[in-house]
Amino acid sequence: MPKLFRTLLVFLLVFCFSSLAHAAAYQEGDQGDDVALIQQRLNSLGYNAGAADGDFGTVTSNAVINFQRDQGLETDGIIGARTYRLLMGRDIPVSRASSSTSAVRRATQIAMNYMNVPYVFGGTTPSGFDCSGYTGYVFRQVGIYLPRTADAQFELGRSVSYNNLQPGDLVFFTTYAPGASHVGIYLGNSRFISATSSRGVVVSRLDSGYWGNSYYGARRIL
Repeated sequence: MPKLFRTLLVFLLVFCFSSLAHAAAYQEGDQGDDVALIQQRLNSLGYNAGAADGDFGTVTSNAVINFQRDQGLETDGIIGARTYRLLMGRDIPVSRASSSTSAVRRATQIAMNYMNVPYVFGGTTPSGFDCSGYTGYVFRQVGIYLPRTADAQFELGRSVSYNNLQPGDLVFFTTYAPGASHVGIYLGNSRFISATSSRGVVVSRLDSGYWGNSYYGARRIL
């Protein structure tokens, strides 16, 4: 890998990690006591978040959007640092940011360690990977066990829109078969890393002609 390109990748990853530390958020699909407190607060302010059951669903998301609209915030339904501070009167919990950021950092660093490993159909080890074998191997190193195939991995986590992609998200493409038939790990700044049949494990641009045209969707596991 050219030295300049390697330096640029390191810079991009550091930039994404520092941004992500401030971008930890509560959003649709999350569950837990923290979500229940958020729902209680929204309800007390007159925003219908549904039952305070700790399940961040569509009703809660719509309540957040209405709150954000009234506060002049971006209406994305995601409770990031600014929304949380205005809603709850305090900063978003540090533990919320640190645990997610740490796992993402480890996963993306591990992913980069296997640059240029050759493609092997059915490969699941550093001797050779196919696309889902590669993502499965990387995620296992941070304690997350993914199904074997790309289409099965697409069934996990929660859906992420193209404009809300964050480092560590799994990005999927329709290539040799309909549906999710190729998978990679998003790095930020429209770049992702994956095991390709032509070049092995490489970093590619999500908005390039080939990958842009075959983009299928993304899921957030971490």
